[in-house]
Amino acid sequence: MTNKKLFYGVLTILLSLTGCGQTQEPTQQPTDEPTQQPTAEPTVEPTVEPTVEPTPEPSKGKFDVELPTEIPLYGEDSVQIHYKRTDGKYAPWSLWLWKDGGDGAQYTFNYMDNEFLIASYKLSDFNIDLSSEETARLGFIVAKNPGSTWDAKDTDSDRFIDFADLSKDENGVYHVYVYQNDGNVYIDSSKKMLDKINYLRFNNESTIECSSNNPLSQYEIFENGVSIAKNSVAGVKKFTYSFTEEHPFSYTNTYTAKVTFKLSNEEIESTVSMQRLFTTSSFNDAFYYDGELGAIYSTEETNFKVWSPVSSKIVLKIYDNGTPLSVSAELGNDTVVNEVEMVKGDKGVFEATISGDLDGKYYTYTVYNGTFPSGREVVDPYAKSTGVNGLRGMIVNFDKTNPEGWADIQAHQYDRKELTVWETHVADVTSSDTWNGNENNRKKYLGMIEEGTTYTKNGITVKTGFDHIKELGVNAVQLIPIFDQANDELNPTFNWGYNPLNYNSLEGVYSSNPHDGYAKIKEFKEVVKAFNNNGINVIMDVVYNHTNSINGTNFDVLMPGYYYRYDGTGKAFNGSGCGNETASENVMMRKFMIDSAKFWAEEYKLGGYRFDLMGLHDIETMNLLTAEVQKINPAITIYGEPWTGGTSGLNYNKQAVQNNANSFVGYGQFNDRIRDELVKGGLAAATEKSWVSNVSANTTIMGNLTEGIKGITKNAAFAISDPDKTVTYVTCHDNYTLYDRFKAAGITDELTLKQMAMLANSVVFTSQGTSFMLAGEEFLRTKQGNSNSYNSSYEVNELDYELKVDNLDMFNNYKKLIALKQNVDGLHLDKEGIKSMVVETHQSGNVIKYNIYDQANGKEYVIIHSNGVKVSDRPSFDLSGYTLYLDTLNELEGELSQVTPKAFQTIIAYK
Repeated sequence: MTNKKLFYGVLTILLSLTGCGQTQEPTQQPTDEPTQQPTAEPTVEPTVEPTVEPTPEPSKGKFDVELPTEIPLYGEDSVQIHYKRTDGKYAPWSLWLWKDGGDGAQYTFNYMDNEFLIASYKLSDFNIDLSSEETARLGFIVAKNPGSTWDAKDTDSDRFIDFADLSKDENGVYHVYVYQNDGNVYIDSSKKMLDKINYLRFNNESTIECSSNNPLSQYEIFENGVSIAKNSVAGVKKFTYSFTEEHPFSYTNTYTAKVTFKLSNEEIESTVSMQRLFTTSSFNDAFYYDGELGAIYSTEETNFKVWSPVSSKIVLKIYDNGTPLSVSAELGNDTVVNEVEMVKGDKGVFEATISGDLDGKYYTYTVYNGTFPSGREVVDPYAKSTGVNGLRGMIVNFDKTNPEGWADIQAHQYDRKELTVWETHVADVTSSDTWNGNENNRKKYLGMIEEGTTYTKNGITVKTGFDHIKELGVNAVQLIPIFDQANDELNPTFNWGYNPLNYNSLEGVYSSNPHDGYAKIKEFKEVVKAFNNNGINVIMDVVYNHTNSINGTNFDVLMPGYYYRYDGTGKAFNGSGCGNETASENVMMRKFMIDSAKFWAEEYKLGGYRFDLMGLHDIETMNLLTAEVQKINPAITIYGEPWTGGTSGLNYNKQAVQNNANSFVGYGQFNDRIRDELVKGGLAAATEKSWVSNVSANTTIMGNLTEGIKGITKNAAFAISDPDKTVTYVTCHDNYTLYDRFKAAGITDELTLKQMAMLANSVVFTSQGTSFMLAGEEFLRTKQGNSNSYNSSYEVNELDYELKVDNLDMFNNYKKLIALKQNVDGLHLDKEGIKSMVVETHQSGNVIKYNIYDQANGKEYVIIHSNGVKVSDRPSFDLSGYTLYLDTLNELEGELSQVTPKAFQTIIAYK
């Protein structure tokens, strides 16, 4: 998804931030992936290289650089960042700029005046939307020589330009001023700063503290909108307010403060952050609840439990119908058949018990607290199914949802290093006209398991859909999000699904009847059963790191300020790039994640989880969650993206990011190092080339490749030398397909494109760790050059089986690679086993060779990979006594002798 602070390539700078008045550790290694987007307007846009209008001849003046002095008028809104150094040495300095939650890139200072170097760019270069206060921000760092490494930063902190707080001049220009070794952002050259609250928070349960950037004259404290204190202050920038025994603090109230600035007389009112209180032992002792939550069903009664310590009242409403009239006048019904005020008990848990069999009925909670004094109706976060569009929770009797033979189904106990994971969107499997299945099943759960579908072209018939997956031979299918999303299930449009609404309910758009909360459960269980019966585990993509929005969500209403991370002024951190990030370190959010993961593993018998933007979760939570679900299934496979999508509020040392992966227990992470050397994925510029696309390999490239082949993720800062913690891959749903990636890099010859794509995944499936691929790469899938197809269309994202006919030789190569990976134990080495694995590289960097051993069957394999560099300078290998297993160019056969690999060729032989 998904992350806030996205960077090109494999930059090694560590970013840091200041939040809630505390200095945080560096936020992440800048090798992050593109952010997964909600269905609303994307918060992360592809980086647009800025264009500079023609300008007059430059002049050097008193600076050590020569730049134009006349800045053009763009005819649209723009920003000018004025930078002044006391040492006069500007030549190596430039800017790293990113839209908040968007891609980062290097930008130059491109103009000058008598006092400042100036960076002048149009806001449209960054897709800044000034109408949205949440996204109208531009982050920046002044740095020396940004590039593959950074020599220095001017200050340690990320800085932001908040356009909503600024005024533009008559030419539509927003001006800000920054100075050497000064972390402030000024609005004019006299170093005037906008009035700003740095933080406003509870320091403990009896004290509020506030810090501002400019002197104050007065403050006023409000409780649920009613003034409880008003005091004058003598031009201070900090103050504290202490509660009294006569008027104590209460978690059930909402507190705000209004401050008046002395010089401007401006007033700013903001909510007092409770973030510090939520992590205290006193809060957890008082309110942590370790029991079962949700609608606990039996045929005799249903017990409802919901956690909401800050609420004064919650009303349970029962409906016969899961469809509101606002969604469908024909099928909807808003009649409440039972309404009960719940009783608040220990630990802030509200409870109600309704006698009788409520099987199949729907329910909501209307919540009353200081933030929502008039009440807000929400769905239970623990609801295990929902009606249409996820607007009402469903009471489920799971005993009636199991297909015949379900008791015999259990996720296969595969070693994670023998897994070959095929990642797909539910609809992609059946969207294309070439699928040729039952129209009622197209883009649905049941379409994924429909058998007997084929496509014929030029007299060649190939299997499609489910039969294609079985024929390919993978042993794990990863489904990108299938939990309930903020979608219109009755008028579906394509969407990847990284816009969570109800985490424990299936998405209804893929079911035969979105109005019926049972249909999706029964149909998805049929999917799991069918895949399981064919040796294939189902892995679920989970997105606990953010929700589709904050305001009005069940988390926000039930416990305002608790489930998300906020800075000291109450602004939500946007580490996901989607407007918010959840606070996994808060014990009840941690409990929710663990309970949810256990529910899916137990009820749906899943084989694993892929965590979106796993770096937004703290390591302790991930370790605990993994341990709990592996009690259900010891072989359950968990891995995630070891990065964030933007600047997170979580301390870097606690983040489940790549640098900290040696602290992961029982789960792994994607190795983007080998990916970037093979194909230049992630946020590399489209024109960048890689080892596969004919970059002459240097020591660093070959080191990353050879280490990656051994299942090691490594750079100068860390080494993860455990294949059990490595997912080896080159493409996923993010970014380009292999065909599109190499085409974007300027490769035009169709045969070469195909051979490069084949070579890239040949390395993946002959490497240690878990092997992972994007669905359709086996027949040269294309998304028509779209590198971020999260909401483009079903047509762009479909699996076009005509390509299988056109590239049947490629498909057959994949089958052999997948079989090899699964069945040769020499490709399943652990961290001790890889110590003896030797990967050789030719001095020209164009050939890689290594041997693996199949102890179970007494075979030795030799594997050779060759790119297209210096074709005339490549070694010859004596393979006498070896029998060919695979030649991706399909030129060799049978018994081998002296072999000189050709461009873009993988040779695998055994004896």
